[in-house]
Amino acid sequence: MRRLTFALVCALGALCGLSCEALARSPAPQPAPAVDPFTALFGGGFAPQTSDGRPQAVAIPREVVAFEPKYAPGTVIIATNERRLYYTLGNGQAIRYGVGVGRPGFEWAGTRYISHKREWPDWTPPVQMLHRRPDLPRHMVGGLNNPLGARAMYLSGTLYRIHGSNEPWTIGQAVSSGCIRMTNDDVVDLYNRVKVGTRVVVTR
Repeated sequence: MRRLTFALVCALGALCGLSCEALARSPAPQPAPAVDPFTALFGGGFAPQTSDGRPQAVAIPREVVAFEPKYAPGTVIIATNERRLYYTLGNGQAIRYGVGVGRPGFEWAGTRYISHKREWPDWTPPVQMLHRRPDLPRHMVGGLNNPLGARAMYLSGTLYRIHGSNEPWTIGQAVSSGCIRMTNDDVVDLYNRVKVGTRVVVTR
């Protein structure tokens, strides 16, 4: 009887040893990845975010493209349906930039001229905008937080501008009150190319 009991104890010990060895060899269970609630509800497709939680811009490349030669070199053409701005170079070419344009109800078209230019412009919301948004500041000095961004080119006979933006993720969208938005890098590039008096053609 003692021999049988001893044999059973030895067998159980061996089984425990084998089980522990197998557990040691198997990989530790990994925690389930955290699921973004927005992704769980709506799937992917959201823009990456910056460190402060704002959507990050998805760059629209600035590039030289073929372009109809009916416009004189140095003309700015804004194709609002495409959400692109073209600066004509001549010889059937133009520089194409991504832009943000007027949201529904704020679209417009026509021919204007650049009446003046400003670097890091101040911003004073027009009266019409303050009626719609009384929460806006009455004046903002130029700088990184200013919605006009690094440069502004003012369009004759209108309240509109071609300007930079502190919301680069809006480029390629229809979100403005009629102004044409560009990334700060792109607006500086265009600003250095155009002059006061440059013709600007806005098409729909």
